[in-house]
Amino acid sequence: MSGFDRDWLALREPVDLRARDADLLGAAIQSLESASAPTILDIGCGTGSTFRAISPRLRKPAHFRLFDHDQRLLDEARRLHGDAVELIQGDLNEIGELPLTDVNLVTASALFDLCSEQFIRRFVAHVAQRGASLYAALNYDGRIRWSKSHPLDEAVLASFNAHQLSDKGFGFSLGPRAWETLAGSLRENGYTVRTAESPWTMAADHRDLQRLFLDGVVRAIHEYGQLDENEIRDWADFRRKMIDREGSLCQVGHQDIFAIR
Repeated sequence: MSGFDRDWLALREPVDLRARDADLLGAAIQSLESASAPTILDIGCGTGSTFRAISPRLRKPAHFRLFDHDQRLLDEARRLHGDAVELIQGDLNEIGELPLTDVNLVTASALFDLCSEQFIRRFVAHVAQRGASLYAALNYDGRIRWSKSHPLDEAVLASFNAHQLSDKGFGFSLGPRAWETLAGSLRENGYTVRTAESPWTMAADHRDLQRLFLDGVVRAIHEYGQLDENEIRDWADFRRKMIDREGSLCQVGHQDIFAIR
């Protein structure tokens, strides 16, 4: 379930696009070239960032179905793209109801690290029955690196990653381990699977995005409750200073997956 603000999605989209592994994105697009009228289902679509990443690179017309539970995000996708896409509101937990008819490729971005092992295995089994390929980009892998270090970085990262294992709407999430489970399940279901690192890099000119990302990390470690309030405050104040005054670089590890049968 997306539950994300469209302003956050807009800020992160250029960083997402640069992070995507070019070879796997190209392989996903190439997989559509043999279909006479390719159909792509993008799940957890938000406002359509995956559509915007793929469609300009396609050399033939294709039908895009964008699926999300958040009507506000779908409305924004409609405002941006009009009738160029088919928009479907639904609950991704109802895997058997996914609109997979004639779908050649299922896509998702920054989704599966929010999902449980049970959800991932059910999802893969269902998609495999339909024979569709899968392009799943930007799966968080548990690594965050800052250009300016702080003594609490490791403790903060441990708390953040532990918080990622909470229920995000699809059962207790696998968080940083999700991409490996997804790749393994795909192989078990007869797919040929390729993976590639797609590190998400926020530089000094991404201050607004860095601030929002930092706010999210701070909320998560507060909720997890393993660090002292004063420690959290000290670490967060240091990070804000680095962002606002000096400019810092933050790299967040992700993995892209492309699977075909």
